[in-house]
Amino acid sequence: MPRRWITLFAIGVAATAITACGAPGAQSAPTNAAGSASHAAAGNSTHVPEQLQFTAKTIGGQTFSGTSLAGKPAVLWFWTPWCPTCQHEAPIFGNVAAANSTVTFVGVGAQEQASAMQAFVDKYQLGSTTQLADSEGTVWSKFGVTQQPAWAFVGADGKVDVVKGTLSAQELTERVNELAGR
Repeated sequence: MPRRWITLFAIGVAATAITACGAPGAQSAPTNAAGSASHAAAGNSTHVPEQLQFTAKTIGGQTFSGTSLAGKPAVLWFWTPWCPTCQHEAPIFGNVAAANSTVTFVGVGAQEQASAMQAFVDKYQLGSTTQLADSEGTVWSKFGVTQQPAWAFVGADGKVDVVKGTLSAQELTERVNELAGR
């Protein structure tokens, strides 16, 4: 990525982080990538939303394909290790993920080196969920996320609903139950 774009992205993220991190209330921005579907594999009719068409590294260095989430309910949580609101939401994310084995949970850390993200994951015991090291903000951009925290709810049907802002444990649980068909 050209240095100019990295700088512009960093400035934009920093500006929104300063004004948004810790701001109460969630804003929902539903999106549906119906016009840009692809298929997970040849002969497979699973709808893959444009947002899931990415490859990223986990905090541990393994390759993760967003298309692996296609056709099943998933929650992506966008966080940074230094955000106080993210620190508050981390145990909520971990607890709701542990209680819902039929929904896939993925954390998407950004704006830091993998070592700082790993320390965050260790501190809040999030190692049982996939945690991506999105240092360049590529996955964040795919979902239109410019501030943390944010959430993306991906239905088995490919519908993507992005919530920018905080969610309480009850709000997250309700969203997850809806994804799981409960």
